Amino acid sequence: MPAGRPGPAAQSARRPPRPLSSLWSPLLLCVLGVPRGGSGAHTAVISPQDPTLLIGSSLQATCSIHGDTSGVTAEGLYWTLNGRRLPSELSHLLNTSTLALALANLNGSRQQSGDNLVCHARDGSILAGSCLYVGLPPEKPFNISCWSRNMKDLTCRWTPGAHGETFLHTNYSLKYKLRWYGQDNTCEEYHTVGPHSCHIPKDLALFTPYEIWVEATNRLGSARSDVLTLDVLDVVTTDPPPDVHVSRVGGLEDQLSVRWVSPPALKDFLFQAKYQIRYRVEDSVDWKVVDDVSNQTSCRLAGLKPGTVYFVQVRCNPFGIYGSKKAGIWSEWSHPTAASTPRSERPGPGGGVCEPRGGEPSSGPVRRELKQFLGWLKKHAYCSNLSFRLYDQWRAWMQKSHKTRNQDEGILPSGRRGTARGPAG
Repeated sequence: MPAGRPGPAAQSARRPPRPLSSLWSPLLLCVLGVPRGGSGAHTAVISPQDPTLLIGSSLQATCSIHGDTSGVTAEGLYWTLNGRRLPSELSHLLNTSTLALALANLNGSRQQSGDNLVCHARDGSILAGSCLYVGLPPEKPFNISCWSRNMKDLTCRWTPGAHGETFLHTNYSLKYKLRWYGQDNTCEEYHTVGPHSCHIPKDLALFTPYEIWVEATNRLGSARSDVLTLDVLDVVTTDPPPDVHVSRVGGLEDQLSVRWVSPPALKDFLFQAKYQIRYRVEDSVDWKVVDDVSNQTSCRLAGLKPGTVYFVQVRCNPFGIYGSKKAGIWSEWSHPTAASTPRSERPGPGGGVCEPRGGEPSSGPVRRELKQFLGWLKKHAYCSNLSFRLYDQWRAWMQKSHKTRNQDEGILPSGRRGTARGPAG
């Protein structure tokens, strides 16, 4: 060593202590069972090493110095947890080389890789470390649901127990097997549609039920879900119907026409589909659902408010798969499509009202009868082409009749009554 140059020990003695945040970051992963050697010549051991405890438990730990102890005693040691120095009253000396720590009523670990419990020398150097795992055993997974998009694959998701959070790394495994024979299989493609999901891409049998379950395991135990039994043909679904179009029906102010295209998957397999429509007013969150669309790819919505913007969505449910009588699973709703109904041209409540002429029988009973008929028609045949042909004829007749009465009685478009003119003399 060149003369006049201080050695490593002297450099270390002159170096100021590093801040705690640089010594041990709370985001640093905990390494199992490995003593963290410091910059000094002395080492120590923490006992117990990498313990796993239930929330609410207590911990009694010790940091014991080993090796050359000249000039170093336990009196100068201190503890940190996740980079923060613990209060000195939580520790006490057992002897000149051992510092004890007592922690009570422990909370769940702040990181699933384990909390960092570290023993430091007086100068801040790290003598030893331990991973502290505090949490809960896994609860029984539940609410397993599965679906297939092509009758060759299967995607499943589940809910991870009533509380979910265990504060420990918990491994979930989706298992499946043929119901009456075969060995257990483990799904391998996880997190495909969310944090608790798995995708089985191929090699599934048809016309044979499968048993499916989820196993949860962590450092404190394991749990197993109930078994779900299903046939792939019973859980087929599709993408939402594409190309949904919503448009006005001529000048009819209370109707909108909805058209869409069947999902491409329906063209590849031997099954059809039934559809549902739902719609809502622009400034509302309440949807109204039309169930009786059957397997049509168009429908007319009636009884709507004039001059109003509506949002419309469509979804699909495959049925009749290889002759099966069971319906599949509803797809997601299509993206909302917006359209507005025409504004009403009739006089408003503040304008003139067309009343029956004196001496003529009132048209009230006829109107009520037509209204009742229309209500029945819309309720029982919402998307029937025949029913809407009748409805269109009735509307055309009503509009023509309304226009004729306005002309006869001199009702102007603004609702003001004009001067009726007799025939030219």
